Amino acid sequence: MRKAIEEYNMIEENDKIAICLSGGKDSITMLHAFKALQRFYPKKFEIIAISINPGFEFFDIEFLENMCKQLDIPLYIEKSNAKEIVFDIRKEKNPCSLCANLRRGIINSIAIREGCNKISLGHNQDDVLETFLLNLLYTGNIGTFAPVSYMDRSKITLIRPLIYTPEKETRRFVRKNGLEVMQKVCPMDGTSKREDMKQLIFTLTKSIPMIRANLFGAIQRNIEGWKKN
Repeated sequence: MRKAIEEYNMIEENDKIAICLSGGKDSITMLHAFKALQRFYPKKFEIIAISINPGFEFFDIEFLENMCKQLDIPLYIEKSNAKEIVFDIRKEKNPCSLCANLRRGIINSIAIREGCNKISLGHNQDDVLETFLLNLLYTGNIGTFAPVSYMDRSKITLIRPLIYTPEKETRRFVRKNGLEVMQKVCPMDGTSKREDMKQLIFTLTKSIPMIRANLFGAIQRNIEGWKKN
């Protein structure tokens, strides 16, 4: 995570960073890593945690509150009507995009209200590759999200410090450190098009062992926004 932060200049002196906390393994790994990094990183920065309650019955507020209390990180939980809009009213067959947009708007509002200049998202290396393939195969575009993105309207910078971290490493981190995670953070877990891309990469790896490294290298060399500072 530190390698990604330094190669893409994700942290500057006196930043106040809002960490998006879903309760899954990636966001919990990111939260603990930021807390550890804060102790020795040469650039001083503040962190808070932001979590959006989408209205699902499995969303565990007490779990998030206890974890942030133990780490001494301020937590802001905002109630959302995402479940009602996306699943009950519109009954979206592919709900991920709309749900993400609803969450993003709330997160931006809280970050601005609390004086943050950056928002940290927990997208890992697998997410980078899966998004690349989704764009390529479903829309015919070559691209994926950037490590660092500045939003003109909100004056907030998005950072993704886990882009070098494979999903298996966040899974290993929580297991090794005996950390609890929410077993389910979304009803679409394991059934979305993103899961199809995950299975595609897994299948191709059997015959092309270097496929992950090759895809990631192509992204870094050829996609605007991924060139290192």
